[in-house]
Amino acid sequence: MINLTDSAINAVQTAIASAADPVDGLRIMVEAGGCAGYQYKMGLVREASPDDTVIERSGVKVFIDNTSHELLTGTTIDYVVAVQGSGFTFDNPNAQSSCSCGKSFG
Repeated sequence: MINLTDSAINAVQTAIASAADPVDGLRIMVEAGGCAGYQYKMGLVREASPDDTVIERSGVKVFIDNTSHELLTGTTIDYVVAVQGSGFTFDNPNAQSSCSCGKSFG
């Protein structure tokens, strides 16, 4: 359903290892808002919610709520290190439009 590149997996593993509190995985979700209609939200969480889809790759658990599931199907998440700044990028085949920051889509 969602693909994480090796770079994204390494970034998440580093974040989990550095977390002050116990973390079970990464929550990825979509919320209404942003400049294109929807925006991506990510964060480390202690545990999955009961209605989450759980994907595991290379020991990294990703939690996706049912509302976001359809909007994220087929998305590839990468972690890019660049002079302009480092961060996660989303290649989402469901996005008909996106803003220049790459964090919002429509």
